[in-house]
Amino acid sequence: MVFGQGRQTMPKCLQLGSTATPDLCCNPMLSFPVDFMGRGFLLMLLLIALPAAAQIYKYTDANGNTAYSNQPPDGVKAQPVELPPLNSVEPLTPIAPAPPADATDREQPRSAYEVLELTGLPTTEALRANNGTFTVNVLIKPRLQGPHLFRLLLDDQPYGQPSNVPILQLVNIDRGSHSLAVQVIDGESIVQQSPSVTFTVQRVHKP
Repeated sequence: MVFGQGRQTMPKCLQLGSTATPDLCCNPMLSFPVDFMGRGFLLMLLLIALPAAAQIYKYTDANGNTAYSNQPPDGVKAQPVELPPLNSVEPLTPIAPAPPADATDREQPRSAYEVLELTGLPTTEALRANNGTFTVNVLIKPRLQGPHLFRLLLDDQPYGQPSNVPILQLVNIDRGSHSLAVQVIDGESIVQQSPSVTFTVQRVHKP
């Protein structure tokens, strides 16, 4: 690539629309005087035309101009140029959505009542009920809320009619061992259930 006196003509390989092979690829010695184009643009062209591992050399030509080449010129003192690394953008790795938490790990809803239990049933001795009829009490804190009702659960089966009164009656219960719990219900939904109490009914028949 040569520039004469007077008007400088852009090489054919650098003209827009030219199909000529660029001098950057054809010339074994790749050099440009700095007064033809800016140093930054020149280095950019060199980076585009050369492999990433190519070394660039800086030297002073016969006209006293600073020039750059991809090979050290013969008989001229050349200085290697440290090129800044090319900026590259790493592709973003998509983040997979976190798997849904297991049902066991989900926060359990707080109980509506701090205390819910049955009282009035003997647990260390038999319950004497000649005709199998007796009553139990419900201890509940705070007090029963408006739409809620009590319902007994005898031997794991609903027993009797739901009520909002904390005193519940059982009638004609067979003798033997039974389990009893109380539920707080809201319509068909169970709001809360007390621990089960195991007791024994003893019926005495009169002669």
